[in-house]
Amino acid sequence: MRICDRVAALMSRYDFQIPITFKHRILFDREVFSSGHPVVAELLAEGAGRRVVVFMEKAIAAAWPNLGDSIAVYFAASNFDFRGVTILQGGEPAKADDTLVKAIWEILDAEHIDRHSYVLAIGGGAFMDAVGYAAATAHRGVRLVRFPTTTLSQCDSGVGVKCGINGFGKKNWIGSFAVPFAVVNDFSFLESLDFNERRLGLIEAVKVALVRDAAFYGWLELHADHLARLEPAEIEECVEKSALLHAGHIAHGGDPFEAGSSRPLDFGHWAAHKLEAMTSYQLGHSAAVAVGLALDTLYSARAGHLEFGTAERILELLGKLELDLYHPALDWLDELDQRRVYAGIDEFREHLGGELTILLLAGIGKGVEVHNLDLNLLSQCINELRTRWESRG
Repeated sequence: MRICDRVAALMSRYDFQIPITFKHRILFDREVFSSGHPVVAELLAEGAGRRVVVFMEKAIAAAWPNLGDSIAVYFAASNFDFRGVTILQGGEPAKADDTLVKAIWEILDAEHIDRHSYVLAIGGGAFMDAVGYAAATAHRGVRLVRFPTTTLSQCDSGVGVKCGINGFGKKNWIGSFAVPFAVVNDFSFLESLDFNERRLGLIEAVKVALVRDAAFYGWLELHADHLARLEPAEIEECVEKSALLHAGHIAHGGDPFEAGSSRPLDFGHWAAHKLEAMTSYQLGHSAAVAVGLALDTLYSARAGHLEFGTAERILELLGKLELDLYHPALDWLDELDQRRVYAGIDEFREHLGGELTILLLAGIGKGVEVHNLDLNLLSQCINELRTRWESRG
């Protein structure tokens, strides 16, 4: 008997389906660590865990100097084994490498935080990415409760199921999918943001409305003036609608851990990720997404997928929200350095895997997937965005 025949005769194969379900708890409230407020304690009691450790972004500690003490008092009145608050550097430097992650691992080990304990992360999206990755990899996963503190993270990333840090010069190259135990969107944190940061975060609400919900987009147009003035009632309603749309897509969209090639919630992001890297992250994520969204909207129209009148509606809304449609870093196309352009597109494809799939718009609330981009047409769109930007003074 030949070796291949003998191996074939001996081989056995068994396929097991392993169904996994997660509860994705998302709460909206204010001042959740105030004395006597039951929400956080009741939430943690659901998991029957005991130890609690808190990591807070330095900027939040500066804006809310009494918050650490309030948290300590809050847990002193509970039945939890509170292991303290650690203040750490946030922003993009937090996820530039694994320095912060290693520091968090050391604290989790020293405080004996196990898989039935809770890690509370209070900060913006980049900070929660890094803390989330540390939590997801300690003991193969300890329970994470996120407290997003920016408009951007409350609208989008805070309710997501991803975490990670940058690597090899690429955004989020190192990371994991890890559904948080819970997300608490405390609207009071938004009050500490400066005007520009609070407004810029609305871009993720515009994005998810464009790809998922035409009615929500109509709401954004109707309330654009109130949103631009950052009136609290409209901002909070906008954040809640956006967060629920993002979470709903993850839960019901059929591909929560992005095993396929399509990623509709990343409309406008292929260019945004490249812009962030090319500016050494001096251009923040919100501002970069605004530019990328404007570019892909205009490209959708120029490529024949979207009516020009609809594209104008979208660009007009971005203007009303005082979001920039252009950044000089986009001029890489005018320099005809096509290798850098292809690198940005291919990095986007490689990050997801499989065939390049970029979502464009066929209408408000309706996307269309394409598998290549016309660089000449992209260059025309960038020139048009630059002209619009320059005309605004």
